[in-house]
Amino acid sequence: MAKGKNAGKQDGSGDSRKLKTKKYNKQLRKLHVELVKLQEWVKHKGLKVCIVFEGRDGAGKGGTIKAITERVSPRVFRVIALPAPTEREKSQMYVQRYLPHLPAAGEVVIWDRSWYNRAGVERVMGFTPEETVKRFLRLVPAFEKLVVESGVILIKYWLEVSMEEQTRRLKARIDDGRKIWKLSPMDLLSYSRWHDYSRARDDMFKATDTKWAPWHVVRSDDKRRARLNLIIHLLSRIPYKKAPREKVKLPKRGKAHGYKETHYPFKFIPERF
Repeated sequence: MAKGKNAGKQDGSGDSRKLKTKKYNKQLRKLHVELVKLQEWVKHKGLKVCIVFEGRDGAGKGGTIKAITERVSPRVFRVIALPAPTEREKSQMYVQRYLPHLPAAGEVVIWDRSWYNRAGVERVMGFTPEETVKRFLRLVPAFEKLVVESGVILIKYWLEVSMEEQTRRLKARIDDGRKIWKLSPMDLLSYSRWHDYSRARDDMFKATDTKWAPWHVVRSDDKRRARLNLIIHLLSRIPYKKAPREKVKLPKRGKAHGYKETHYPFKFIPERF
């Protein structure tokens, strides 16, 4: 077994060192190629894929989703991040607002939070009565079984971040003009309820970690490792091959047929770089 400061953690979480940028980018590039192959196979075979992302605030869901979708088509990989429900939606059957967004043939739908809001934020923040939450936990396995039996490949991920790392990430958002939008009053309130979220997570896993729709937990204290590990796992969950495709060759440009470059005064933007 490896020893010393560079050895992996004894809790099974792997290498404790942060992944270097150069190595991360090299591996991510390879995985992006595979994700494009997966995309073409999904289109070719008419597959329906549904990927659920859940986890605490600051766990890295958004960055991981961006890593997945960076090089694929938004027409195939659709990211769904629903706002708070309207008054009309509150009066509907709970899953009703989610159903229209489930994938059709040739689509991969990625949920940046999902119907599991009911088991998480709604429960912890007291937005939903406890009996309603318990009924949801009883019924959601049957709902997901219907989804799977309809031909949808359903994959659920929970990104697990430590208390210390969550604190570091949320503090980093306070003075960063690029990230301040990520720190809402709701985030601050949820931060103070760490243990309530832990209990809610445990109850959710016990009720909804099923054979047909199991939860896959991703250690995300190192965002780069988490992204690579998750993408590798995702690719392993969807059997795919290289889809048939004609070799691409640029055609010859058509003749000008008398066209001459215009002298129109185009309004170019200032070139500061």
